Amino acid sequence: MSGDTYDRLIADLDAAGARYRLLDHEPEGRTELVSALRGNALGQAAKCLVVLVKVGKKQSRYVLAVVPGDARLDLAAVRGLLGGTYAAFADTAKAEALAGSVSGTVLPVSYHPDLELIADPALLGHDEIFFNAARLDRSMALATSDYLRLSKPRVEPIAA
Repeated sequence: MSGDTYDRLIADLDAAGARYRLLDHEPEGRTELVSALRGNALGQAAKCLVVLVKVGKKQSRYVLAVVPGDARLDLAAVRGLLGGTYAAFADTAKAEALAGSVSGTVLPVSYHPDLELIADPALLGHDEIFFNAARLDRSMALATSDYLRLSKPRVEPIAA
């Protein structure tokens, strides 16, 4: 699962001429700790969370919410953006299936049609964003302008 997602990310970035750097480090998936290993400011880290939003009685939608590493996700804001009645973090198995990688390595990019990408504007004010590259032992520093151009997130204030 994670290997395919990693390979797809690298192939997509290379095909689009994106500017990125790979950073190898000790295996770590927690944003605060991996940011220290990489040497990036916590606010430049893309914290990626999969959220379940119930819309009406029988419909559920999933959001890949991307916020700065030094912020918390505002679930109520995500719920409101989708006109939902309930929002919560997706269970680990569902999140990993939709993201295509294990918890702690979720990319700020959605490769699944049922996973809507929403990024907080506070993260996007940096020249580069940092995230685990679908692996616990390798991260990526990606030019923010290339991230926006290639992943085309919905940009909304979702950080608490």
